[in-house]
Amino acid sequence: MSGRSRRRAVVVAATPTPNGDLHIGHMAGPYLAGDVYSRYLAADGRDVIYTTCTDDSQTYVTTTARRLGVPAEQLCAESTAKIERTISAMGLSMEGLPPIDDRYRATVLEFFTRLHETDRLRERTVRLPYAQEAGRYLYDGLMTGSCPVCLTGSAGGVCEGCGHPNNADELLGARSVLEPDSPVTTREVTILVLPMEEYRERLTSYFAERLGRWRPHAAQLMRELLARPLPEIPVTVPGEWGIAAPFPETPGQILYPWVEAMPAVMYSTWWSADRRGERTEAVDELWRAGTGTELVYFHGFDNVYHWGLLDLVLLMAHGDRYVLPEANISNEFYDLEGEKFSTSRNHLIWSADLLAEVPRDLVRFYLALTAPEFQRTNFSTAALTEVTGRRLTGPWNRLAQALSALAPAGAASPLPTTATGRERAAAIIERFRLTYELDGFNLGRTAENVVAGLDRLTAAAEEPRERDDALGAGDLLLQVRALLACAAPLLIDAAAEATAAGVDLALDAEQPEKITPFALPRLPEAARPGVDRTEVAA
Repeated sequence: MSGRSRRRAVVVAATPTPNGDLHIGHMAGPYLAGDVYSRYLAADGRDVIYTTCTDDSQTYVTTTARRLGVPAEQLCAESTAKIERTISAMGLSMEGLPPIDDRYRATVLEFFTRLHETDRLRERTVRLPYAQEAGRYLYDGLMTGSCPVCLTGSAGGVCEGCGHPNNADELLGARSVLEPDSPVTTREVTILVLPMEEYRERLTSYFAERLGRWRPHAAQLMRELLARPLPEIPVTVPGEWGIAAPFPETPGQILYPWVEAMPAVMYSTWWSADRRGERTEAVDELWRAGTGTELVYFHGFDNVYHWGLLDLVLLMAHGDRYVLPEANISNEFYDLEGEKFSTSRNHLIWSADLLAEVPRDLVRFYLALTAPEFQRTNFSTAALTEVTGRRLTGPWNRLAQALSALAPAGAASPLPTTATGRERAAAIIERFRLTYELDGFNLGRTAENVVAGLDRLTAAAEEPRERDDALGAGDLLLQVRALLACAAPLLIDAAAEATAAGVDLALDAEQPEKITPFALPRLPEAARPGVDRTEVAA
């Protein structure tokens, strides 16, 4: 047993914007990482819900719809269907994507009505960029300009480069995305905000306890933000696409799209639990402080401000009603041909296209091996084929062959194991735990652990049996089973085949004194050709 707490875990992947499908850059970031962590928890005996929810109210839906010449509602529906198919194709352990329906909207409105009724929101008169000819207020993806902090190109709301927010009229040289030639001025408007500065003391205490668990780049950003006056969170804005704000102070306004995420994933948690047959009286019940839920977020660096600070304050504003996240696991950008994936420039590989050509376990392994966890990394289909063949499928299938000769599956009697063999099997699991647990979660090192274990066990299986220090067949099988169990959160199809054959892959099981011979499932020898769009090495 690992000795870790048995409490429920809710794992949240960043809410995808339904303005297209998920490309490989998305998948190598929060979605695969959240799935691997969730599968590890489940194998370790934890009750876990892995969930997300489409972010339909984002301005990027309307800007993409305008560019494509389709209604925003149609783009939302078609993109959501594509995202859901991709989630299934990648084997993400989610229940699916919940519908953005009346129950969703009621959950969001209840969340903010409670803040309004408890006087947490404040009226502010701000100056917002305004496209004169279109008569449109600009915010988030509706405008572009330069970041006031790092001076690089940025959309409104937050800078992808440095991660700092830019509210109201802070973006330098603001221009309209939908009407790039339209003059942009500023106009005063009264909105409702949630002042972050009022929560500084609680934020300081929270980060003093948890920031050491964050990855360095994200932790640096949080220290930068906390070192200056904290921004105010817009709760309402004058806009047309989104949920109508119900507050008398701001007639005709909508809820600011970025504030929907917290009630949205509460709703998706409730919906996922309901799909599993677990009924709760309130939508937010599994997020209540009294449940002791362990809450973990996975997202990209460009969302650190939102998931790490803005959404945290939204939870804190409800007093002690909700649990707070144990960790925020962020990733950097994943490049293609040395440049960031871009839907607008069609510089991408859709996850669904790659999965149609390359076996899923190979895709998951390679994305884990090259995941942009601490710095930008690069994807290459050519490298995927070469690296997975040389480092994964070749050694794996050699081990499977050697194992079948040494201890054929279906043998009549279980094989004995020794104390040494059991200790080594336990050591394999504990080594993997270091890369699966939150304090050291690391997809790349997990993939490297698989490779190192394969090399060692393949050599052990192929060495002469007459050597004094050669492993017994039972001890070897036990260690192979431990490696397979530890690789299972990555190699889900191999794990499913082994489980169907009766192999116990639970990570919290005791190491037995006897083990029944089993076949190690073979992996495909190589990725099939057909999607090689770059020769840049990973």
